Amino acid sequence: MTVQPDSTHATDAAIEHAAALLDAGELVAFPTETVYGLGADASNPDAVARIYAAKGRPANHPVIVHLPPGGDPQYWAAEWPEAAQKLVDAFWPGPLTLIVKRHPRIPDAVSGGQDSVGLRCPSHPVAQKLLAAFSRLRGGHGGVAAPSANRFGHVSPTTAQHVRDEFGSAVHVLDGGASDVGIESTILDLSRGFPALLRPGHVTPHDIARVLGEAPRLPDGSDATAPRASGTLKAHYAPRTPLALLPFEALEPMLTAARANGESVALVARTSRSGTWASAPDVHFIAAPEDPQLYARELYGLLRALDRANVARILIEKLPETIEWIAVNDRLGRAAAAFEAQQD
Repeated sequence: MTVQPDSTHATDAAIEHAAALLDAGELVAFPTETVYGLGADASNPDAVARIYAAKGRPANHPVIVHLPPGGDPQYWAAEWPEAAQKLVDAFWPGPLTLIVKRHPRIPDAVSGGQDSVGLRCPSHPVAQKLLAAFSRLRGGHGGVAAPSANRFGHVSPTTAQHVRDEFGSAVHVLDGGASDVGIESTILDLSRGFPALLRPGHVTPHDIARVLGEAPRLPDGSDATAPRASGTLKAHYAPRTPLALLPFEALEPMLTAARANGESVALVARTSRSGTWASAPDVHFIAAPEDPQLYARELYGLLRALDRANVARILIEKLPETIEWIAVNDRLGRAAAAFEAQQD
């Protein structure tokens, strides 16, 4: 996948400085084509621990190791399946994370104590320059552990300003413009002898099947042996404003009740479904994109904007349950689950 985001913000000098900070064990937030990551030297357990502390992230929740173009994923892997190389050839650099068996030299910290590790090579030019500069400082084997640059469970950042909103001046930020994909990478597990989708993303199950000649197992809650992976907790990606995700027919009675009670609500729905609610004067209506990839690109920025919109509740139309919408449905479902848990 080739993206052309606005990368003029980060100069070569700024990138070299950020690489030096990583080499010194500091945290650096940087852009990728998916979302902004909160990076640290993946080979330094103390540096990785700073990620967990800054995010408030559970210590057993693994992070993904980001590699530069031309980096050697087999340095990080105890086993390198043929399927992994096929997928690397097809999708790297790009928004696909592969879970493989972790090499013994790699610290437990990046994997939450598991025997596997998640690897990816981002396509954003600023990320690539940063990862290449850091790898040079590490003799060609540098990797940057980087979950999304936000407080744990909150909406992921897709701009440098989103990161600053989360951490202020506590984290050094490389600005590379807005992320082009807008949601986190697809995560595919190859550590158990078969392909299994752990987190849907821009690279779809159909894309994977075309390369491997077999469809990956889809997440259905029954895969008890699956490794833990980033962004797969039931409640995640949530705004601070209460959010409900329901079919449009179920939202309409809620909208009617909110109007009767004088409650300010936001409605996020496709224009083709919203009817007269799109022009209701007391409803903060957001026209959701009809295209799944555009919806994904705008999703996190939209949720962050609605947190600032002074509404009591966000009501979102549930989307079609098709492969094309699987990634957006995954993120919206986990965001809504954060508030369902509070109600239980």
